[in-house]
Amino acid sequence: MASLDDDEDLKRAIALSLQEEGNTGQNVGQSFKDAIALDSETENEDIPEASTKVALETATTSDERNPAPSVGLGFLGLDRKKMEQERLARKRKVSISPPPPRKAPRISARTTLMSPTLVSQSTTDTASEGHIPTGLQFPRGTVKKTWAFGYPRVGDDVKLEEVFQKHDLSLAVLSSFQWDVEWLFAKINTRNTHITMVMQAKDEAIKQQYRQETAYMSNLRLCFPSMDGQVNCMHSKLMLLSHPTHLRIAIPTANLVPYDWGESGDMENIVFLIDLPRLPDDQRTTPEKLTCFGRELVYFLEAMGLGRSIITSICNFDFAATRDYAFVHTIGGAHTGENDPWRRTGYCGLGRAIQELGLATNQALNVDFVTSSVGSLNIEFLAMLYLAAQGDDGSTEYQWRNPVVTKARSRQSKAVPKGAETAQRRLEDHIRESFHIYFPTHETVKSSKAGFAGTICFQPKWYNSPSFPRQSMRDCKSTRAGLLMHSKIIYVSQKEEGDSASWAYVGSANCSESAWGKLSKDRVLKSPKLNCRNWECGVIVPVRMIVGKGGKDDLAQFEGIVPVPMQFPGEQYGDRKPWYYSEQ
Repeated sequence: MASLDDDEDLKRAIALSLQEEGNTGQNVGQSFKDAIALDSETENEDIPEASTKVALETATTSDERNPAPSVGLGFLGLDRKKMEQERLARKRKVSISPPPPRKAPRISARTTLMSPTLVSQSTTDTASEGHIPTGLQFPRGTVKKTWAFGYPRVGDDVKLEEVFQKHDLSLAVLSSFQWDVEWLFAKINTRNTHITMVMQAKDEAIKQQYRQETAYMSNLRLCFPSMDGQVNCMHSKLMLLSHPTHLRIAIPTANLVPYDWGESGDMENIVFLIDLPRLPDDQRTTPEKLTCFGRELVYFLEAMGLGRSIITSICNFDFAATRDYAFVHTIGGAHTGENDPWRRTGYCGLGRAIQELGLATNQALNVDFVTSSVGSLNIEFLAMLYLAAQGDDGSTEYQWRNPVVTKARSRQSKAVPKGAETAQRRLEDHIRESFHIYFPTHETVKSSKAGFAGTICFQPKWYNSPSFPRQSMRDCKSTRAGLLMHSKIIYVSQKEEGDSASWAYVGSANCSESAWGKLSKDRVLKSPKLNCRNWECGVIVPVRMIVGKGGKDDLAQFEGIVPVPMQFPGEQYGDRKPWYYSEQ
């Protein structure tokens, strides 16, 4: 990957000041509660106040409850002068996750991207720096759950330190919706690692402020994807981690905050990892010759506005191992015009990716969607996702809503495709039976270790709407008792028994129109236009169903390839209600 100039000032600027005062368990729990309450990962569709407003501009924050002077604090929430003094006085290294108990620093919530720093409950079960493997660990790709404090490690989980492999990490491109920068930089060798942070900033004034406050950090670059018009949430989570021997691509469902990576022992996520070997110095590929995965990754990075040198340096790595996967994304904005860009992103891009992987089918499917946020759903939206899961690029459902106008008849008269209404009704009936949405009930959240869930979001008005598909809801309980789930996973399998192709989606997209987009007719061009309010990304992981390993309605076929972190089958809601954001 491309490198930037080293600067000793970066080390001084982001050296972390360890607080010597400890917290009681009660204070630790309150810190976590405050953190997720303030920085809830909500989409504009799902919660009246846009999440960016909560994270960046809210006035009712921990700083009001615990006022602190903001003089000298930049957008990272770090007092640079104080940190340099403490660095010079400190003679010991920062520990690996979880760090020693300490008080959460007072952070100005006016502009900070951080939640109040969460304190881990113990220093036990700590990963040792010397035992973090280096080199290519996952040359064929893998999916793992995030580690959770207080739970035994059984081989299918991973810590953030293990993802970063910081000892020889030269460049880290990090995309996230929420940030705890002080905590994050404790896990990276910031003197030797050049960092690009891809983050949300709707207003130009905020962007300019961030640039000014980080101008002295020559190892740090900021990237702001377009938030013009209807775009309200830069929600994608992506890591490009460059090492001397390989490029690690990580696609987590977790934000860059401690509780999402298990350090509170209350929350779990999931992450896709693949290590791509560096090509010899005299070899280099071109973007056109990359695999489909690589081309879509480059397309997404270009759309985000990432630096050209970083994008071109991707061609220094061998993408051959990604040929069996698909990188899928949602690019914020309206997509229409020449070359049909709407086919390439959102749920339309999902259907296109399924086609290119050879997974398209007309057979009936089971769809199990694990989500941490639910939008204003109806059966038509579920039909859009279901058809995309079959490999449809959005055209079928679009044509149902926009029948062809015949010349032989009045302009006001539309010719409905023969049999379309019957096919649509049959599809909707099947979806009511086979499309399940896993989201925790109020009872499940209250009985969890945390007892609340600020980053798990739903609104009563959506659920109580007559058009909401209540029959599809299933209670989401972790197989690790007491944990809440922030994962976004879609398991898709054919209902027919025997050998068949199944697959799973792992990524940032929740179950909402904001995350997947909506295809409509452009009033001017009279052609399809995909409107997307979020930035999202994820990966499709194919799974070959094996005869005898799980029935047609069983997820056992995914075990060993894509973890199934929730109890299956999930219980129907019955008279219970979902967890609502307003109940935190």
